[in-house]
Amino acid sequence: MIVVELSCDDGWGTAVDWEGLARRAVEEAVRHSPYAAFRAAAATVEISLRLTDDAEVQALNRDYRGKDKPTNVLSFPMLAPEEVADLSLEGAGELLLGDIVLAHQTCAAEAAEKGIGLADHATHLIVHGTLHLLGYDHIDDSDAEAMEQLERDVLRALGLHNPYED
Repeated sequence: MIVVELSCDDGWGTAVDWEGLARRAVEEAVRHSPYAAFRAAAATVEISLRLTDDAEVQALNRDYRGKDKPTNVLSFPMLAPEEVADLSLEGAGELLLGDIVLAHQTCAAEAAEKGIGLADHATHLIVHGTLHLLGYDHIDDSDAEAMEQLERDVLRALGLHNPYED
């Protein structure tokens, strides 16, 4: 079973059901991955999601990545990709897959620039972050294309646009 533990700052507002949005985005990302079985496992697979502000994300980005600037999304996997691939969820128990953190001001500015709603952009970034927790990356071109195609597939299943179209 997949569980999303959400922490949401007031700046994100209450007009969107952030908990439901996050749950749908994570579930669909996992469903489209080789780890779809996580969704029905007896064990609890938990993802922690923090919706916060640029200042907090900038501090995390500086402290953990050496980049002293805000960014839209950060992912902190608790397992290496090969450990995710080797997971056995036969027994009951809990596994923290990792943390995803989104920066409100950066996300809102990017959504406005793209001419899309904040909820749609946040959904994309939660999907992106979830894929990182599952071991996907975009360091080289072939990995980036594979990850982007998976993102497009997930977003299409959620009824959202292709974020990589011009």
